[in-house]
Amino acid sequence: MNLVEEPSALSTRETPAAAQPANARLLLAVAILIFAFGAFVRLLPTAKFNAFGPDEALYRDVIVKLDRVGLSHYPEICQLHIEDQRNPKSQAVLPPTRFFYIFCGWVAKRVAFGDAPPVHLLARDGVARDPALVSLHRVSAIFSVLFLGLAGFVAWRMCGSGIGLGVLTLLAGSPLAIHMSQHAFIDGIVAFLATLCLWLLWENLQRPNHFGWLTSFAAALAVLVITKENSFFVYVALCGLVAVNRWAKFGTVTPRLVIAGIFGPAFGVILLITLAGGVEPFIEIYRLLVTKAQALPYAILTGDGPWYRYIVESAAIEPITLCLAIGAAFALPWKDRALRFFVGFVVFSYAIMCNVRYGMNLRYTTIWLLPLCALAAAQIVALASRAGSRALVLSVAMFAAVCGYGLRQYQIFFVDRAIYELAPEDLLRAVDMIKDPPPR
Repeated sequence: MNLVEEPSALSTRETPAAAQPANARLLLAVAILIFAFGAFVRLLPTAKFNAFGPDEALYRDVIVKLDRVGLSHYPEICQLHIEDQRNPKSQAVLPPTRFFYIFCGWVAKRVAFGDAPPVHLLARDGVARDPALVSLHRVSAIFSVLFLGLAGFVAWRMCGSGIGLGVLTLLAGSPLAIHMSQHAFIDGIVAFLATLCLWLLWENLQRPNHFGWLTSFAAALAVLVITKENSFFVYVALCGLVAVNRWAKFGTVTPRLVIAGIFGPAFGVILLITLAGGVEPFIEIYRLLVTKAQALPYAILTGDGPWYRYIVESAAIEPITLCLAIGAAFALPWKDRALRFFVGFVVFSYAIMCNVRYGMNLRYTTIWLLPLCALAAAQIVALASRAGSRALVLSVAMFAAVCGYGLRQYQIFFVDRAIYELAPEDLLRAVDMIKDPPPR
């Protein structure tokens, strides 16, 4: 029995019809339990870094301004950003065109705190009491939980119940995914939207010219564009998958799919232009961002490296999942279209992400969490299948062990070491590849 084509020993396939409803209910119950555990880990505040980072402070400042002037005056907020960035002495700051995250934080603040004024962040418990910052934290945590559920659902739908449960388990203990839920990071939302777009592209390839799938794909791309400029990496990878579909045989590419893939991002860009106050301010925001970012001292110190940098950093924080995924990538995708699809997404996005000068950060790799976990899960299932009648027990044990190891890695990096920003030196120090200097 091929455990990738017939996805796993945990799957309901090849089961007598009378037993399938009971098995399906059992699998669903197990999935809910794993999801609940993963959600609990994300919503429970465990990170030992209790201050606030520069990104969080900037998002919070935009929400404070938005709270004062209202959504109709968003172009004025963008203009203030441009004027600040024109100053030769000012450093690069995040643009207000990361609208979706800011908007979600603002809505969350209005719902939970209403007109409550900001709290000075340096005051006693200021970070824990500031309405805007608390709201941003909640948005990041909620999207991290949604990403967990979406990734498990997508893996289940594309690869079968066994790999779906495996992805849920691996992601539940993923240290990088949990870290995204503990602070006001935008990357967890990007991971959710990138996964949504990747899945919707797959569904459109399987069900050509379906109006609902096409509309959903275009809408997801539009939201991705107004979330972060890193959406360009995701879009290039999706275009690459469409381009090689003729040979890879993922599904059927139609003119309507191509139109949806162009119209969605175009609508997102038009919305950003409107929010920025016109084409010229929109272009200047990104021109200033690129120019300033290239001269940002922190980016120069930590954002460069060889093409294999992401592999080294991923191996430091999630070594088992990465090794399993790499092993699977050289064998299993030849037998399974869905796994081949995931490999293609990682390859195309990696090719561009590893060539951005002073713009490399492990947080950006959250868009690969579903593909890597799916490949790792498929590898575990394939290895366990060699145990014959004990395949189910062995696969469950392996998934639990890798999940537990991931939680231990989270403890090492983000609790014991209280890491906030994923700088390469901090990651290597956490695993003792670089030793701390002895005390004087």
